[in-house]
Amino acid sequence: MFQTRDKQGRRGKAPFRVAMTAFAMAFLASWPLKAMAEPPAAAPVATPLTIVAFGDSLTAGYLLPPDAGFPEQLQAALKARGHENVTVRNAGVSGDTTSGGLSRLDWAVGPETDAVILELGANDALRGIDPAIARKNLDEIITRLKERNLSILLAGMYAPPNLGKDYAARFNPIYPELAEKHDLTLYPFFLDGVVTHPKLMLSDGLHPTAEGVAEIVTRIMPDVEKLIARTRREARESAAPADAP
Repeated sequence: MFQTRDKQGRRGKAPFRVAMTAFAMAFLASWPLKAMAEPPAAAPVATPLTIVAFGDSLTAGYLLPPDAGFPEQLQAALKARGHENVTVRNAGVSGDTTSGGLSRLDWAVGPETDAVILELGANDALRGIDPAIARKNLDEIITRLKERNLSILLAGMYAPPNLGKDYAARFNPIYPELAEKHDLTLYPFFLDGVVTHPKLMLSDGLHPTAEGVAEIVTRIMPDVEKLIARTRREARESAAPADAP
């Protein structure tokens, strides 16, 4: 097939080879132009996600400029790391206890919320409130948030040493035990790496400076990114169609 004979009667394949060579050259010449004419598809844009930072003065940004509080610095840091569509809303109230947080839960954590950073309990400890009350309130807050299918990052707190070992033994385990009970991501101590450094704390020794908040944001960031990933994964799973029986 595709064979020819020359003037001496010998068979050959020259016309076929020439035709195939010309075809290949034409294809290769046109391929880069086609590739250049078709730009790569853009990466999919992540769905907007709202995180509510629900806490006390440590969340609210006590005595700090408007852009220096924990939620504000966290959102800026997330944006710098490529989380463009994540909004962090400040739902901190100075002086709030776990009881106060429970009483304002429904209106403070609105319907637009996708995930919550729960930071409450420091004022319970400072006032020497029975740890059983703080545990009960936090348990109720977590239960009600989970009923709304909200992901939660639980920020822990330690009792002040001046309250004694007995109080600490009842208060400090609240956070890891609730995290285990409810399958939550736990950041064990909200003021980790800050409270022992006077330059990172205000003169009252209780609240972080803007630099102290920046340190908190740096340290808690891996857990916040876990929270974001978990929230997006659970949203995809809930949106996926159920398997046919």
